[in-house]
Amino acid sequence: MRYLQAGEQQLVALEPDHDTLRQLVQQAGFGCEIIKERRRVILEVRALESSGPLLLFDASDSANLGWFSRCQFYVDSVSGVVLQTPLLMSNCFDGDQLSRDRVRISMATELPVGFRLPGKRNLTEQVVYALLFSLISALKETGVALCGSSGLRPLTGSGRTR
Repeated sequence: MRYLQAGEQQLVALEPDHDTLRQLVQQAGFGCEIIKERRRVILEVRALESSGPLLLFDASDSANLGWFSRCQFYVDSVSGVVLQTPLLMSNCFDGDQLSRDRVRISMATELPVGFRLPGKRNLTEQVVYALLFSLISALKETGVALCGSSGLRPLTGSGRTR
């Protein structure tokens, strides 16, 4: 982690280790491809064992109330932002079909110095690793709530399947 100056704005530049990212994803029971871009790292995460779709569900559907009540992560369906984190999520497709066992997670690597996570925790690579592991585990175990009605599509539960 290092600090950058961009005009008048100070930024924290995260430098996530790709081997560590792969190990975290594997520990959660997934495989991944990693793409490094200028200001983000993208992980295309896929379930290693076919045990049904990933637990990304429509939070507005009353049939999903049980999942919603135990959720730790909420995703804005329009932007894909995992709320209060430097992570962004998007769907993957196999041709024109929505892939229900794969998602793309983008991790911002340049953030404002004042960026704070829930609980006012400071941003470090280790904290982002823990967030990523928890998010990926939730896609398999407890569920991730999708908030909104356009953009990102749910992978499980009743609700909009477009």
